[in-house]
Order: sequence, then C-alpha cells, then structure tokens
Amino acid sequence: MQTIRFLLAVVLMIAVMVVTNILLPAPRRTPVARPGAGDTATSAAPAESAAAPALRSDSGAVRADTVPPAAIAADTVTVASPSYRYSFSTRGGSLVSAQMLGYPSLAADRKGQPAELVPPGAHALLEYHLRAGARDIDISALPFTAEPGGQITLAAGDSARPLRLRHQGPDLAVTLEYTFTPGNYFFEVRGQVTGAGPESPQLLIGLGPRLAVNEADSTEEVRHRGYVVNNPSGDGIRSTLLRNLKTETIEEGPLSWVAIKSKYFAAGLSKASRNSRDGGGAIAVPHATGADLTVTLSPGADGRFAFRVYAGPQEQSQLSAAGDGFKDVNPFGWRWFRPILRPLGHAISWALYGMHDLFGIGYGWVLILFGVIVRLALWPLNASSMRSQMKNMEIQPKLKEIQTRYKNDPEKLQKEMLRLYREENFRPMSGCLPMLAPMPILLTLFFVFQNTIAFRGVEFLWLPDLSRADPFYVLPVVLGASMFAMSWFSMRTTPQNNQQAKMMMYFMPIFMTVIFLNFASGLNLYYAAQNIASIPQQLMLNAERKRLLAQKRT
Repeated sequence: MQTIRFLLAVVLMIAVMVVTNILLPAPRRTPVARPGAGDTATSAAPAESAAAPALRSDSGAVRADTVPPAAIAADTVTVASPSYRYSFSTRGGSLVSAQMLGYPSLAADRKGQPAELVPPGAHALLEYHLRAGARDIDISALPFTAEPGGQITLAAGDSARPLRLRHQGPDLAVTLEYTFTPGNYFFEVRGQVTGAGPESPQLLIGLGPRLAVNEADSTEEVRHRGYVVNNPSGDGIRSTLLRNLKTETIEEGPLSWVAIKSKYFAAGLSKASRNSRDGGGAIAVPHATGADLTVTLSPGADGRFAFRVYAGPQEQSQLSAAGDGFKDVNPFGWRWFRPILRPLGHAISWALYGMHDLFGIGYGWVLILFGVIVRLALWPLNASSMRSQMKNMEIQPKLKEIQTRYKNDPEKLQKEMLRLYREENFRPMSGCLPMLAPMPILLTLFFVFQNTIAFRGVEFLWLPDLSRADPFYVLPVVLGASMFAMSWFSMRTTPQNNQQAKMMMYFMPIFMTVIFLNFASGLNLYYAAQNIASIPQQLMLNAERKRLLAQKRT
C-alpha cells in the first residue's frame, strides 16, 4: 500500500511539473527427483560432483528409513560469537536457532531480546533429507554425536572453528562439518554420505518455511517475506513474495544461490566457493504460514558435498563479500525498473555508509547532509528550471492574448504560440526536465529505506526509529511547509494573478503531507532537508527576477 501511495505521489509530482510548464505557470510435501530432467541443484557441490537432477513435487513410491523424532534424545550445540548465536540439534544436525546479537527484536513478544530467525513452532531453519534410489532417508530424524559438545565460543579475531556432527547407523553414515568465523554470518558446510546404496544419492536441503517476525509492524514484515534465486545463465536474480506464491513452483537451474528473506534478515545457500560451478534448482511449496523451500545437491562419487549458508542481517558489507550478486538478495523495486534502481540504490547506500563512517556522525545527520549535497549538485539544473518557470509566468499574459485571439483558428494559434516562444527564447519542457532529475534518487531512497538495516531502530532527535514513520508527524508537516514556502516565494515574482498557480501552491503541499505521513521518517528527513536547502536558491532567483523586471521598466 505504501508503495502504491508513493508511486501516486511521484506520478502526480511529475504530472504537475509537465502540465505546469506546458499549460500553466498448503501442507508440506518433500519433492523428489524427476529422472532424466537435467541439471538442477541450488548449492554447488564440489567440482567432482555431478549436477543434481531436476525436482518434481509428487512424493513418489519410496521406502522411508526414518526414526520417530520423539524416540531420540536431542542435545543442542551452540556456536556463539559477538555477532551471532547459532544452535544445532544433535537430532538431524539441523540449525534450530539463529540469534542476531547485534540486532534486538522489535516484536512485542520478544522486544529487546536478540532477533531470532527461526520462527516459533518451526522444527529448524536448515535441515536435510536424502534420496538414494528407492530409499527415502529423513536425515533430520537421525541421531548425531557432536564434537565438541556443549558450546563453541568465538572471540573477535579468532580463527575459524569447526563443529562436527556424525551419524553412524547399521548401513548408513552421515558426517556434517560446520566451520564458523567470528563476525561473518556465512558458515561453510562440508559433509559425506556413505552406505546409501549403489545408486547416486540426492541431498535435499530444507530452507524455511519462513523467517521469524522481528519488527514492531508485523503486517509490514509479512509483506516483505519472500524467496530469491540467482540463475546467472537464465533470468538472473529473481524474487518471489510468499504472499504471491499460490502453487508449487519449480525454479530450474543452474542456480548459484537461493535464499529466503524478511524485511531486514535473510537465510540462504550458496556455492562452496566463488570458483565452484553453479548447481541446479529448487522447489517452493506454499502453505498457510509461509513456504517450504527445498534445494538439491548431488554429492560426488565418494559421497562428499559442500556449500555455504548465510543466516544473518542484510548488511551490505557482508552480502557484497559473498559475491555472485548475493548483495541483491533483497532486490530494489520492481523487476522492470531494477536496471536503474539497483546500481543507483547501491551507490546511494555506499554514499550514506561512507559519510557515516568518514564523519563519524549519526544517520539522521547523514541524511540531512545527503539532502543538502544532492540539492547543491543539482543547483544548476534547479536554477534552469526555476528560471524557466518564471519565464513561463512572464509570458502568460501574451500567451493568453494569443489564445483568445485565435481560439477559433487552431492552426494559426499553434503558429503564433511557437512564434512567441521563439521571440521570448522559451522552451516549455525546459522547466520540467531539470526538475525530474531528483526523482530517480527519491524513488530509489524509498526502497533503500524499506530494506536498509542500518536505519533500523536508529534514533534521531525526537524520532525513535528512522526506518519507521514520525510518530508526531512533524517531518511530513515540515515537508509540506517547505514546499508551500518555495511556491509562495516563486509566486511573489509573478506580476499577474494566476489562479491555477495559486491552486497548485495550496494543493500540492497538502497532498504531499498526507502522502508522506506514514513513510519512513528518514525519507521525510532527506526530502525536507533538500527542500529547505533549495529555499536560498529560490530567494536568489527571486532577486534576479526583480532586477530584470526593474530593467525592463526603465
């Protein structure tokens, strides 16, 4: 809804600029392999592994080798660093908890506690299944022994530490080794399966069904839930919102990574290294509370496999370091506009982070400074636009006279209008085009503020959170007042009584105030700062206009 309202505001602003300058001053099912369907696994196996076969959604006729979960006494092994606390169950080697120690939950039921990615009631965020011929092995129900047990603690600067889990059955052995580094939300997974039978096994990795709610506005959080895939040789990075997922969907490969996301957090699987080849595909099965996302991986001839897991916040520095476009796990805007929004969004984010680090100031002051810098950078274009608008106001009496005189002769009317424009050296579109230059930045900032975790929970003056609306509506009112002030200063140099211009002077500030009421306060702060920074330029041009009028009278 906010996106639609914002688009409406942008479209109306553009329309006003142009017109003014021209006319006026389901239950979970586990997918199985489809024989002979081609190459599909999401996470890349080691170089010697064969590509995983494609997926299908039917369960197939297979024999299940599982142990009832209640029959297994499960322990939990925790890996803690200054940034995260991951917990793994010895039943299945599954990731059952992922807490972000640097990001408190803002949800009412967990407010102040570390943000938790695994939703309540979910068995795990990461779990495994194995298919080998007619065998269907639920690894998530098998008992593992952990080495070391208890807890692994990583301090800043420590080297990588492994957690090894091993299952040894009568005819099946499964080894999982997780390797962690402090401060890095990516961890490596290496494993081996032996004794599954003579046929090549297929590892199915369950991801989801969703990430837990950690924001104060749970409705908005649910709207941002989705999954993202990257098919470098196909459609590239493509995002699907869970609320739009109505039927089982197969994502054909080769895919370099797959992830699920919320507004500010993400969990995903990617290749073991940048040099690893791409893998296969995934299947998403919708149900009432999210979607089961299953990805495939074909172990090598010796049963070995490897991939990486990301479970953490959408910090651009962390996501960018992963490569393969993982920084776009939460793509900007709509698919058809992303070629423009994506690079501009990354550039703006880089500038905001850079100013924050360079000057050591809070993000509130960064946004004000950024608004002023953008206005100064656009000063020549803005001056050209303002001069064109004032010129338009100046020729309105002559234009109106021509329109009255030749109202019954459209051809003559058009010729006389063009003659007037040539004599006055006026181009109708010259006023609106420079004013369109800030629009891509404003549009991009709207999406930046929707997903940039750096602004989440950041206080500034009376604002409790730059990523949420101003609770006292001060900034939307200041925004509207600044727009009115600029229009009023411009009208003071207009010699004639232009009723349409007066109507827009009152209507647009009120309209924009209403539209921006519930937008992120950081976006309002930037836009208000940019408007206020343009008032001195408006006053300077007003003085210039008065001098020109005085010269014409003498």
